[in-house]
Amino acid sequence: LLVLSGTAVSAFFNALISGTKFMADPYDKLPQITYWLMGSLSAVNFDNLSMIIIPLLIGILVILVLRWHLNVLAMGDEEAQSLGLDAGKLRLLIIVACTLVTSAAVSISGIIGWVGLVVPHMTRIIVGPDHKILLPASLSIGASFLLLIDNISRTFISIEIPIGILTAIVGVPLFLYLLRRGYSEWS
Repeated sequence: LLVLSGTAVSAFFNALISGTKFMADPYDKLPQITYWLMGSLSAVNFDNLSMIIIPLLIGILVILVLRWHLNVLAMGDEEAQSLGLDAGKLRLLIIVACTLVTSAAVSISGIIGWVGLVVPHMTRIIVGPDHKILLPASLSIGASFLLLIDNISRTFISIEIPIGILTAIVGVPLFLYLLRRGYSEWS
């Protein structure tokens, strides 16, 4: 049911994106939309950063302050409630904070896939499951990975390759490795 729901939501938003691209000016707006959908850091400047810095910092601060609660929440709702946490409210607060950070970042960089999926899992392998360490480490490793890929995208050939393309080329094999590794541990 979850996979089918995800497929349906994805199809709906892909239709909205396709409609937006269809109605866009093909000489001015369509290339901008297409480039934004591929993700890039080339348009990021201090004006853009000044617009998103407050929601970005609020979201990151909330996540970092509540990171130890995630360890408790990972034990399950009953255990979290027995330790005095309201699991539903905590989960909602974390989701809102993560949405704030993600939407702020995507608003200026476009869609850069696979970083948020692969980096936290790779970081968990390196530093372990304790969120007090995992979240700051994921933040640092994710930022370093993104900057490395951005440098490669700008120097690989004479034109800048959109960063979303390179993160997918690197991220998909890593994701398949993690999936296979996890599947062999589950069996």
